[in-house]
Amino acid sequence: MEYITLGKTGLRIARSSFGALPIQRVSFEESVKLLRAALEGGINFYDTAHVYYDSEEKMGAAFKGMRDRVIIASKAMGHTPDLFWEQLRESLRRLDTDYIDLYQIHFAKRVFRPGEPDGLYDAALAAKSEGLIRHIGITTHITGVAIEAAESGLYETVQFPISYLSNERELEVISVCRKNNVGLIAMKALSGGLITDARIAWLFMRQYDDIVPIWGLQRMSELEEFLSFEADPPVLTDELREKMARDKAELSGSFCRGCGYCLPCAAGIEINWVARMPLVLHRMKTEEYMKPEWRAKMRQTETCVHCGECVSRCPYELDPAAMVAEAYEYYKAFEIEWDAAR
Repeated sequence: MEYITLGKTGLRIARSSFGALPIQRVSFEESVKLLRAALEGGINFYDTAHVYYDSEEKMGAAFKGMRDRVIIASKAMGHTPDLFWEQLRESLRRLDTDYIDLYQIHFAKRVFRPGEPDGLYDAALAAKSEGLIRHIGITTHITGVAIEAAESGLYETVQFPISYLSNERELEVISVCRKNNVGLIAMKALSGGLITDARIAWLFMRQYDDIVPIWGLQRMSELEEFLSFEADPPVLTDELREKMARDKAELSGSFCRGCGYCLPCAAGIEINWVARMPLVLHRMKTEEYMKPEWRAKMRQTETCVHCGECVSRCPYELDPAAMVAEAYEYYKAFEIEWDAAR
Protein backbone atom coordinates (compact mmCIF):
# COMPACT_ATOMS: atom_id res chain seq x y z
CA MET A 1 0.00 0.00 0.00
CA GLU A 2 1.24 3.49 -0.87
CA TYR A 3 0.68 6.40 1.50
CA ILE A 4 0.57 10.17 0.99
CA THR A 5 0.39 13.20 3.25
CA LEU A 6 -3.10 14.69 3.27
CA GLY A 7 -2.37 18.35 2.60
CA LYS A 8 -1.46 20.50 5.58
CA THR A 9 -2.98 18.00 8.05
CA GLY A 10 0.29 16.06 8.08
CA LEU A 11 -1.74 12.83 8.21
CA ARG A 12 -0.15 9.93 6.31
CA ILE A 13 -2.97 8.00 4.73
CA ALA A 14 -3.44 5.19 2.25
CA ARG A 15 -3.82 6.26 -1.38
CA SER A 16 -6.78 3.89 -1.57
CA SER A 17 -9.03 4.64 1.38
CA PHE A 18 -12.37 3.46 2.72
CA GLY A 19 -15.68 5.23 2.18
CA ALA A 20 -17.99 3.82 4.84
CA LEU A 21 -21.40 4.98 3.61
CA PRO A 22 -22.22 1.60 1.97
CA ILE A 23 -21.63 -0.49 5.12
CA GLN A 24 -24.91 0.80 6.50
CA ARG A 25 -26.51 -1.62 4.02
CA VAL A 26 -24.89 -4.79 5.39
CA SER A 27 -25.00 -6.55 8.74
CA PHE A 28 -23.01 -5.49 11.78
CA GLU A 29 -20.92 -8.66 11.71
CA GLU A 30 -20.13 -8.38 8.01
CA SER A 31 -19.22 -4.71 8.37
CA VAL A 32 -16.82 -5.32 11.26
CA LYS A 33 -15.15 -8.14 9.35
CA LEU A 34 -14.80 -5.96 6.24
CA LEU A 35 -13.37 -2.98 8.13
CA ARG A 36 -10.79 -5.14 9.92
CA ALA A 37 -9.80 -6.83 6.67
CA ALA A 38 -9.26 -3.40 5.13
CA LEU A 39 -6.99 -2.39 8.01
CA GLU A 40 -4.98 -5.59 7.67
CA GLY A 41 -4.70 -4.84 3.95
CA GLY A 42 -3.02 -1.50 4.70
CA ILE A 43 -5.98 0.90 4.53
CA ASN A 44 -5.73 3.28 7.48
CA PHE A 45 -8.15 6.10 6.54
CA TYR A 46 -11.91 5.68 7.00
CA ASP A 47 -14.54 8.25 6.07
CA THR A 48 -18.00 8.14 7.63
CA ALA A 49 -20.68 10.64 8.73
CA HIS A 50 -23.25 11.20 11.44
CA VAL A 51 -26.04 10.65 8.89
CA TYR A 52 -24.70 7.30 7.61
CA TYR A 53 -27.12 5.35 9.83
CA ASP A 54 -25.08 2.81 11.88
CA SER A 55 -21.82 3.19 9.95
CA GLU A 56 -20.09 4.95 12.85
CA GLU A 57 -21.14 2.32 15.38
CA LYS A 58 -19.82 -0.44 13.14
CA MET A 59 -16.54 1.39 12.79
CA GLY A 60 -16.28 1.90 16.54
CA ALA A 61 -16.78 -1.80 17.15
CA ALA A 62 -14.35 -2.84 14.41
CA PHE A 63 -11.49 -0.69 15.68
CA LYS A 64 -11.99 -1.02 19.42
CA GLY A 65 -8.55 -1.31 20.99
CA MET A 66 -6.92 -0.31 17.67
CA ARG A 67 -7.61 3.43 17.65
CA ASP A 68 -3.94 4.30 17.23
CA ARG A 69 -3.83 2.34 13.96
CA VAL A 70 -6.63 4.18 12.16
CA ILE A 71 -7.37 7.71 10.98
CA ILE A 72 -11.07 8.47 11.19
CA ALA A 73 -12.96 11.18 9.33
CA SER A 74 -16.58 11.99 10.05
CA LYS A 75 -18.99 14.81 9.22
CA ALA A 76 -21.59 17.11 10.76
CA MET A 77 -24.73 17.62 8.70
CA GLY A 78 -26.09 20.18 11.16
CA HIS A 79 -25.21 23.70 10.07
CA THR A 80 -25.95 25.41 13.40
CA PRO A 81 -23.77 25.30 16.53
CA ASP A 82 -26.39 23.35 18.50
CA LEU A 83 -26.73 20.68 15.82
CA PHE A 84 -22.96 20.62 15.28
CA TRP A 85 -22.29 19.86 18.96
CA GLU A 86 -25.13 17.37 19.18
CA GLN A 87 -23.92 15.44 16.15
CA LEU A 88 -20.26 15.61 17.14
CA ARG A 89 -20.92 14.22 20.62
CA GLU A 90 -23.11 11.48 19.15
CA SER A 91 -20.42 10.59 16.61
CA LEU A 92 -17.78 10.36 19.34
CA ARG A 93 -20.05 8.04 21.31
CA ARG A 94 -20.83 5.85 18.32
CA LEU A 95 -17.20 5.67 17.24
CA ASP A 96 -16.19 4.87 20.82
CA THR A 97 -13.39 7.41 20.70
CA ASP A 98 -12.25 10.57 22.48
CA TYR A 99 -11.42 12.42 19.27
CA ILE A 100 -12.02 12.42 15.52
CA ASP A 101 -8.97 13.01 13.32
CA LEU A 102 -10.81 14.94 10.60
CA TYR A 103 -14.23 16.48 11.13
CA GLN A 104 -15.93 17.90 8.06
CA ILE A 105 -18.80 20.31 7.53
CA HIS A 106 -21.05 18.11 5.46
CA PHE A 107 -22.99 18.95 2.28
CA ALA A 108 -21.90 22.59 2.34
CA LYS A 109 -23.65 24.95 -0.05
CA ARG A 110 -21.39 27.83 0.94
CA VAL A 111 -18.08 28.39 2.72
CA PHE A 112 -18.58 28.88 6.46
CA ARG A 113 -16.20 31.37 8.06
CA PRO A 114 -15.27 32.48 11.59
CA GLY A 115 -17.24 35.31 13.14
CA GLU A 116 -20.38 34.72 11.10
CA PRO A 117 -23.79 35.03 12.80
CA ASP A 118 -24.54 31.31 12.37
CA GLY A 119 -21.47 30.46 14.48
CA LEU A 120 -20.83 27.11 12.77
CA TYR A 121 -17.14 27.57 11.96
CA ASP A 122 -16.54 28.99 15.43
CA ALA A 123 -18.10 25.83 16.89
CA ALA A 124 -15.65 23.74 14.85
CA LEU A 125 -12.75 25.84 16.16
CA ALA A 126 -13.97 25.36 19.73
CA ALA A 127 -14.20 21.59 19.24
CA LYS A 128 -10.66 21.61 17.89
CA SER A 129 -9.36 23.63 20.83
CA GLU A 130 -10.96 21.09 23.19
CA GLY A 131 -9.17 18.24 21.41
CA LEU A 132 -12.42 16.63 20.24
CA ILE A 133 -11.40 17.04 16.61
CA ARG A 134 -7.92 17.48 15.20
CA HIS A 135 -8.51 18.89 11.73
CA ILE A 136 -11.36 20.79 10.05
CA GLY A 137 -12.57 19.92 6.55
CA ILE A 138 -15.54 20.57 4.29
CA THR A 139 -17.51 18.48 1.80
CA THR A 140 -19.48 19.83 -1.14
CA HIS A 141 -20.78 18.95 -4.59
CA ILE A 142 -20.61 22.57 -5.75
CA THR A 143 -17.46 23.36 -7.69
CA GLY A 144 -17.36 27.03 -6.74
CA VAL A 145 -17.71 26.22 -3.05
CA ALA A 146 -14.88 23.65 -3.26
CA ILE A 147 -12.57 26.16 -4.91
CA GLU A 148 -13.47 28.96 -2.48
CA ALA A 149 -12.96 26.65 0.51
CA ALA A 150 -9.54 25.56 -0.78
CA GLU A 151 -8.48 29.18 -1.26
CA SER A 152 -9.89 30.40 2.05
CA GLY A 153 -7.14 29.05 4.31
CA LEU A 154 -9.85 27.86 6.71
CA TYR A 155 -10.11 24.21 5.74
CA GLU A 156 -7.36 21.63 5.78
CA THR A 157 -9.26 19.29 3.46
CA VAL A 158 -11.91 19.47 0.77
CA GLN A 159 -14.04 16.46 -0.13
CA PHE A 160 -15.46 16.74 -3.65
CA PRO A 161 -16.68 14.39 -6.43
CA ILE A 162 -13.80 13.53 -8.77
CA SER A 163 -13.84 10.85 -11.45
CA TYR A 164 -12.83 10.45 -15.07
CA LEU A 165 -16.27 11.84 -15.92
CA SER A 166 -15.44 15.18 -14.29
CA ASN A 167 -15.42 18.22 -16.57
CA GLU A 168 -12.60 20.76 -16.82
CA ARG A 169 -14.14 23.11 -14.27
CA GLU A 170 -14.52 20.29 -11.73
CA LEU A 171 -10.96 19.12 -12.33
CA GLU A 172 -9.78 22.65 -11.57
CA VAL A 173 -10.42 21.82 -7.89
CA ILE A 174 -7.37 19.54 -8.04
CA SER A 175 -4.92 22.28 -8.97
CA VAL A 176 -6.46 24.78 -6.52
CA CYS A 177 -6.13 22.32 -3.64
CA ARG A 178 -2.56 21.52 -4.66
CA LYS A 179 -1.62 25.20 -4.85
CA ASN A 180 -3.00 25.83 -1.35
CA ASN A 181 -1.72 22.57 0.20
CA VAL A 182 -5.27 21.49 0.97
CA GLY A 183 -5.90 17.75 1.13
CA LEU A 184 -8.30 16.64 -1.59
CA ILE A 185 -10.52 13.67 -0.78
CA ALA A 186 -12.25 12.34 -3.87
CA MET A 187 -15.76 11.03 -3.35
CA LYS A 188 -17.84 9.28 -5.99
CA ALA A 189 -14.79 8.09 -7.90
CA LEU A 190 -17.11 5.43 -9.35
CA SER A 191 -19.77 8.08 -10.01
CA GLY A 192 -22.30 6.50 -7.69
CA GLY A 193 -21.93 3.10 -9.34
CA LEU A 194 -22.32 4.27 -12.94
CA ILE A 195 -18.63 3.57 -13.58
CA THR A 196 -18.55 -0.20 -13.63
CA ASP A 197 -14.87 -0.95 -14.27
CA ALA A 198 -12.93 -0.22 -11.10
CA ARG A 199 -9.61 -0.65 -12.91
CA ILE A 200 -10.16 2.47 -15.00
CA ALA A 201 -11.32 4.50 -12.00
CA TRP A 202 -8.28 3.41 -9.98
CA LEU A 203 -5.87 4.19 -12.83
CA PHE A 204 -7.41 7.62 -13.34
CA MET A 205 -6.89 8.47 -9.67
CA ARG A 206 -3.31 7.19 -9.64
CA GLN A 207 -2.18 9.81 -12.13
CA TYR A 208 -2.55 12.32 -9.27
CA ASP A 209 -0.15 11.83 -6.38
CA ASP A 210 -2.04 14.16 -4.02
CA ILE A 211 -5.65 12.92 -4.25
CA VAL A 212 -7.13 10.35 -1.90
CA PRO A 213 -10.16 8.49 -3.29
CA ILE A 214 -12.49 6.99 -0.73
CA TRP A 215 -13.87 3.88 -2.38
CA GLY A 216 -17.37 3.06 -1.15
CA LEU A 217 -17.12 -0.57 -0.05
CA GLN A 218 -19.69 -3.03 1.25
CA ARG A 219 -18.47 -6.42 0.04
CA MET A 220 -15.29 -8.35 0.67
CA SER A 221 -14.92 -8.95 -3.07
CA GLU A 222 -14.85 -5.16 -3.64
CA LEU A 223 -12.16 -4.69 -1.01
CA GLU A 224 -10.11 -7.54 -2.41
CA GLU A 225 -10.32 -6.00 -5.89
CA PHE A 226 -8.88 -2.67 -4.76
CA LEU A 227 -6.22 -4.35 -2.64
CA SER A 228 -5.24 -6.43 -5.67
CA PHE A 229 -4.65 -3.20 -7.61
CA GLU A 230 -2.19 -2.13 -4.92
CA ALA A 231 -0.32 -5.42 -5.11
CA ASP A 232 -0.41 -5.73 -8.89
CA PRO A 233 -1.40 -2.42 -10.54
CA PRO A 234 -3.52 -2.76 -13.70
CA VAL A 235 -2.26 -1.41 -17.01
CA LEU A 236 -4.18 1.12 -19.09
CA THR A 237 -4.67 -0.91 -22.28
CA ASP A 238 -6.25 0.28 -25.52
CA GLU A 239 -9.36 -1.68 -24.54
CA LEU A 240 -9.66 0.22 -21.25
CA ARG A 241 -9.01 3.55 -22.99
CA GLU A 242 -11.85 2.80 -25.41
CA LYS A 243 -14.12 1.88 -22.52
CA MET A 244 -13.29 5.12 -20.75
CA ALA A 245 -14.06 7.08 -23.91
CA ARG A 246 -17.44 5.35 -24.29
CA ASP A 247 -18.30 6.10 -20.67
CA LYS A 248 -17.38 9.75 -21.05
CA ALA A 249 -19.44 10.03 -24.23
CA GLU A 250 -22.47 8.45 -22.56
CA LEU A 251 -22.25 9.97 -19.10
CA SER A 252 -20.66 13.39 -19.40
CA GLY A 253 -22.87 16.43 -19.13
CA SER A 254 -26.52 16.24 -18.15
CA PHE A 255 -26.77 13.16 -16.01
CA CYS A 256 -27.80 12.97 -12.36
CA ARG A 257 -24.80 12.45 -10.07
CA GLY A 258 -26.98 11.15 -7.25
CA CYS A 259 -25.72 13.78 -4.78
CA GLY A 260 -29.12 14.27 -3.12
CA TYR A 261 -28.98 18.06 -2.91
CA CYS A 262 -32.46 18.07 -4.50
CA LEU A 263 -33.93 16.33 -1.43
CA PRO A 264 -36.14 16.27 0.52
CA CYS A 265 -38.94 15.98 -2.02
CA ALA A 266 -42.36 17.23 -0.94
CA ALA A 267 -43.92 14.19 -2.60
CA GLY A 268 -41.45 11.70 -1.12
CA ILE A 269 -39.84 10.86 -4.46
CA GLU A 270 -36.25 9.53 -4.29
CA ILE A 271 -35.21 11.96 -6.99
CA ASN A 272 -31.51 11.10 -6.90
CA TRP A 273 -32.31 7.47 -7.78
CA VAL A 274 -35.32 7.92 -10.02
CA ALA A 275 -33.59 10.47 -12.25
CA ARG A 276 -30.71 8.05 -12.86
CA MET A 277 -32.84 4.98 -13.49
CA PRO A 278 -32.35 4.78 -17.29
CA LEU A 279 -28.57 4.75 -16.77
CA VAL A 280 -28.86 2.34 -13.86
CA LEU A 281 -30.90 -0.13 -15.91
CA HIS A 282 -28.50 0.18 -18.81
CA ARG A 283 -25.31 -0.22 -16.81
CA MET A 284 -26.14 -2.44 -13.84
CA LYS A 285 -27.91 -5.70 -13.08
CA THR A 286 -31.58 -5.06 -13.75
CA GLU A 287 -33.12 -7.72 -11.48
CA GLU A 288 -32.73 -5.57 -8.36
CA TYR A 289 -34.63 -2.66 -9.88
CA MET A 290 -37.56 -4.78 -11.00
CA LYS A 291 -38.35 -5.88 -7.45
CA PRO A 292 -41.64 -4.69 -5.86
CA GLU A 293 -39.96 -2.13 -3.61
CA TRP A 294 -38.30 -0.41 -6.56
CA ARG A 295 -41.49 -0.50 -8.61
CA ALA A 296 -43.24 1.23 -5.73
CA LYS A 297 -40.50 3.86 -5.52
CA MET A 298 -40.83 4.58 -9.22
CA ARG A 299 -44.64 4.77 -8.95
CA GLN A 300 -44.14 7.50 -6.34
CA THR A 301 -43.12 9.71 -9.26
CA GLU A 302 -46.80 10.05 -10.14
CA THR A 303 -47.32 12.13 -6.98
CA CYS A 304 -44.98 14.96 -8.08
CA VAL A 305 -46.56 18.34 -7.24
CA HIS A 306 -44.27 20.28 -9.62
CA CYS A 307 -43.15 22.66 -6.87
CA GLY A 308 -39.80 23.37 -8.53
CA GLU A 309 -37.80 23.00 -5.32
CA CYS A 310 -35.55 20.27 -6.73
CA VAL A 311 -34.69 22.44 -9.73
CA SER A 312 -33.63 25.35 -7.51
CA ARG A 313 -31.41 23.10 -5.36
CA CYS A 314 -29.46 21.19 -8.04
CA PRO A 315 -25.76 22.21 -7.89
CA TYR A 316 -25.25 20.97 -11.46
CA GLU A 317 -27.98 23.29 -12.83
CA LEU A 318 -30.04 20.38 -14.11
CA ASP A 319 -33.82 20.04 -14.14
CA PRO A 320 -34.42 17.08 -11.80
CA ALA A 321 -38.21 17.29 -12.20
CA ALA A 322 -37.98 16.87 -15.96
CA MET A 323 -35.37 14.13 -15.59
CA VAL A 324 -37.60 12.26 -13.13
CA ALA A 325 -40.58 12.44 -15.50
CA GLU A 326 -38.48 11.20 -18.42
CA ALA A 327 -36.92 8.43 -16.34
CA TYR A 328 -40.32 7.24 -15.19
CA GLU A 329 -41.58 6.91 -18.78
CA TYR A 330 -38.45 4.94 -19.63
CA TYR A 331 -38.94 2.72 -16.59
CA LYS A 332 -42.58 1.95 -17.43
CA ALA A 333 -41.65 0.87 -20.96
CA PHE A 334 -38.75 -1.22 -19.64
CA GLU A 335 -41.03 -2.77 -17.02
CA ILE A 336 -43.54 -3.90 -19.67
CA GLU A 337 -40.79 -5.56 -21.72
CA TRP A 338 -39.27 -7.15 -18.62
CA ASP A 339 -42.56 -8.66 -17.49
CA ALA A 340 -43.44 -9.84 -21.00
CA ALA A 341 -40.13 -11.67 -21.29
CA ARG A 342 -40.93 -13.62 -18.11
